[in-house]
Amino acid sequence: TFIRVITLLLFTCCQVEMPNLWGPQPPQSASILGFMSVLVTGGAGYIGSHVARILSQAGTPVVVVDDLSQGLDSRVSGLPSVNLELSGAHAVPALEQLLIEHKITAVVHLAALKQVGESVKNPEEYFSKNLGGQANLLTAMKNTGVKKFVFSSSAASYGEPNVELVSENQTPEPINPYGQTKLIGEWMAQNAQKAWGLSQVSLRYFNVAGAGWPDLADTQKLNLIPIVFAALKDGVKPKVFGTDYPTPDGSCVRDYVHVMDLAKAHVAALDYLNQDQREFSVFNVGTGSGSSVLEVMDQIKKTTGVDFECEILPRRAGDPPRLVADVSRINKVMNWKSENTLVEIIESAWQALN
Repeated sequence: TFIRVITLLLFTCCQVEMPNLWGPQPPQSASILGFMSVLVTGGAGYIGSHVARILSQAGTPVVVVDDLSQGLDSRVSGLPSVNLELSGAHAVPALEQLLIEHKITAVVHLAALKQVGESVKNPEEYFSKNLGGQANLLTAMKNTGVKKFVFSSSAASYGEPNVELVSENQTPEPINPYGQTKLIGEWMAQNAQKAWGLSQVSLRYFNVAGAGWPDLADTQKLNLIPIVFAALKDGVKPKVFGTDYPTPDGSCVRDYVHVMDLAKAHVAALDYLNQDQREFSVFNVGTGSGSSVLEVMDQIKKTTGVDFECEILPRRAGDPPRLVADVSRINKVMNWKSENTLVEIIESAWQALN
């Protein structure tokens, strides 16, 4: 007994806090996620690669699936990855083998086509790939007993809500096939929960921008900030579509969230799935404050030191005047809050490309 007591005292006394020798601290829930092994679909994409890296740095085993149609394999160097089209004819057995081989316990599903205009022109491809791919993924998860699922949804599921802040209680009314596939994707996850016990949560992203690491920069010219950077590089005027909206400066107002904050929201979502009682299955991810297109242009001028004029064009169809997230639910339930402002978003995006 005496030896057991001395041993216990020595063990207790030796529990000293060691200095951090390995760079930035991982997210707070890393100790919990350490017991997970996570499959990230679309993990070589702009957002997916940030999610994969922040999970990996937190000590969580990560496996990436990506067809590399938009992603870059250089973004996931050092991580096990598989080139696979999720909507393909042989995707289910391939996914089953992957889930079993790597002992996957949770899936973060980001892989999807995501261009609004393209979805209007080619809705069949969007429904086939986005929904067919998710159906195959859920089937493989069901067959292998993997029951934790974080779904990459979108504020596009809301459509054009005429409200100051968009809460999760807002009735979704998507106005394009892309937004429709995201809303149906949420339904698919919810139905799987009812049918076979899937633990699931959907994150409705607002406007994602910035960069956590230079090699993970957003290289596609699909969103406002990279589009403006590309225009400056080419020596042309950045375009502003509409300055006659009912907003303070007449341009559209959007909620811009840093991609690193979004990646941390995925960690919080995985942590949330470990809870036995979960009241909500849908969460907005944004900052809760909006910036107009012209305000973004002004900040880009300050960050880059380049003074430029904008080309003012008529409104585009389907652009709501204001789309800003109510983030009170995710703040309270997951204890997640964005940390970066528009200044940090633009500075990190510019530095990553220069």
